[in-house]
Amino acid sequence: MTEGREVAVVRRPGRDAAAEDGFAALLAAYHLRTQTEKGEAVTGVDALPDRYRAEISDPGTAFADDVVLTALDGGVAVGCLVLTAPADGRSEIKRLWTDPEHRGRGIASALLRAALAAAAADGTSAVRLSVWAWRTEAVSLYERFGFTVTESWDERERLVCMQRAI
Repeated sequence: MTEGREVAVVRRPGRDAAAEDGFAALLAAYHLRTQTEKGEAVTGVDALPDRYRAEISDPGTAFADDVVLTALDGGVAVGCLVLTAPADGRSEIKRLWTDPEHRGRGIASALLRAALAAAAADGTSAVRLSVWAWRTEAVSLYERFGFTVTESWDERERLVCMQRAI
């Protein structure tokens, strides 16, 4: 991010997310990094599990019912977040990612604020998320936004489940 330049957070329905708008590239970086951190490094997008490749190749279908937030710096996508459609009064935050060259500038916080505002506008009573335990900076960020650790809904080892009331 260039000094003094504002980062804009753009909200759109997930069905409008296009692979060409930078969102897919952010998803690819997110999934590749996550696989590496899990000790399952892959050589490229084609080696990712099918469900992740589907998100990257066709985000409009993968997130059709969700809200996609993209942070733009000078028109370039530098961060993203997906807020799932409410189910039983709850939404879930997924795929929060900031390009490593743009970290430390409040982009993830701006995306989270926008997601929480969108959830409140949709009448959601709570927002939940899961985060890998080794992503301590992300866990701290979520705690600053009022998320607390809750009972796991996902049994993957080292995955921390968190929730926050709206």
